[in-house]
Amino acid sequence: MKQFLIYAGGEFKNTNNILEVINPYNNEVVATTYLGSFEDLEFSIEKALEVKKALKEMPSYLRYQILDQIARELELQKTEFSKILCLESGKPWKYAAGEVDRAIQTFRVAAEESKRLPMEFISLDWTPSGEGKEGIVKYFPVGLVAGISPFNFPLNLAVHKIAPAIASGCPIVLKPSTLTPLSTLALAEIIHNTMLPRGAVSVLPLNRETGNYLVTDDRIKLLSFTGSPAVGWGMKNRAGKKKVILELGGNAGVIVTGSCNVDDAVKKCLTGAFSYSGQVCIHAQRIYVEQSIFEQFTNAFLNAVRALKSGNPLDPETDISVMIDEGNAQRVEAWVNEAVDGGATVLCGGVRKGAFYEPTVLVETKSQMKVCALEIFGPVVTLESFDNFDEAIHNVNSGNFGLQAGVFTNNISEMNAAFRDLDVGGVIINDVPTFRVDHMPYGGIKDSGLGREGVKYAIKEMMEEKILVKSS
Repeated sequence: MKQFLIYAGGEFKNTNNILEVINPYNNEVVATTYLGSFEDLEFSIEKALEVKKALKEMPSYLRYQILDQIARELELQKTEFSKILCLESGKPWKYAAGEVDRAIQTFRVAAEESKRLPMEFISLDWTPSGEGKEGIVKYFPVGLVAGISPFNFPLNLAVHKIAPAIASGCPIVLKPSTLTPLSTLALAEIIHNTMLPRGAVSVLPLNRETGNYLVTDDRIKLLSFTGSPAVGWGMKNRAGKKKVILELGGNAGVIVTGSCNVDDAVKKCLTGAFSYSGQVCIHAQRIYVEQSIFEQFTNAFLNAVRALKSGNPLDPETDISVMIDEGNAQRVEAWVNEAVDGGATVLCGGVRKGAFYEPTVLVETKSQMKVCALEIFGPVVTLESFDNFDEAIHNVNSGNFGLQAGVFTNNISEMNAAFRDLDVGGVIINDVPTFRVDHMPYGGIKDSGLGREGVKYAIKEMMEEKILVKSS
């Protein structure tokens, strides 16, 4: 059984508190690591502050070389990292390998962005008092960053905090999920072998009590959290004066109109709804289909859902496997049963076996049902029809979330209306809300979050502007 050491202040170490990481597919222990103590966190913060000046002054070419080296080494170890992701999270191999590819790309994008950090020139003579003056706005690293990443994309969502921090010159202490810490601890081994100053990056699995210091400690200048809305907004309330970035998920909606390619919409909605058992913050949860094609879409979609292959996540042919644990599968089961009791109909699925929940399609749901109003974070999708496009937009906008939405249409007026009127952070045309590439701005409104990720945009969040005014 492999042992992973925690990475505190540039040092690999063990502690007195052993953490067993369980494979959710067979409940076997994958590996052991450790929970960091308050003393480990304090040591990591102190070391980060010691190297803050060196990171701030590091030339762009060195930041580029470090980030590029990490990307290249991660690519060489892609198979090993894919296996770790399968074992610690129950993620099917095809999606685990895809996550490693995205993490590699995220580091490569960060390497490029490190060479073009934001700066601008401002003419100040717009008023008489500014005559003969000009301004240079430069962005400086904000300081120590705390990153808290979730279980569902344990590698790439951690990388979306680590890579921009390195590119912008900020030290970072990352707290991975205690359910899935292994891939980020393996990443720490790669980072350790670069020219990055020791202490610039720490990876610390922590219990909640110790992790709370990442939220409240005033030495930390920015908190980047990805996770549930209740936890995220609670953190913001306790974060004091530090900057906060929140990526909190939602109950993403999809609009499928009569002008689209139905076969293409079915194929993409299938992936958006059931990849990694729906445990994706932009999981396609609510699908609204124009009445004229509702029966055609529904029949094709159900056939595709029934053809999904379930099984061992290490099998490259597996489409859907277990959820992260049985407790979450039980929650999904309870929400579906509640919807059925309220009048909804299960067209397929609806059965739980341990931590596995069958891919499930519901119709005749109501907007106030949990399967519609909340983030189900499971392999469940609702299908409902609509008569006109304004009604579909209203349906997607109902509720408290607004991360991304997908719209299948070949009508330019509908595209423009969707972009203008959907209350979300991103509108994806002729694809599902689950679409994301790692250099695009990514984040939501309403309960779905605050600020933006995506490498360029996260870098800017991790920097503060300062203006120099001088005579021209």
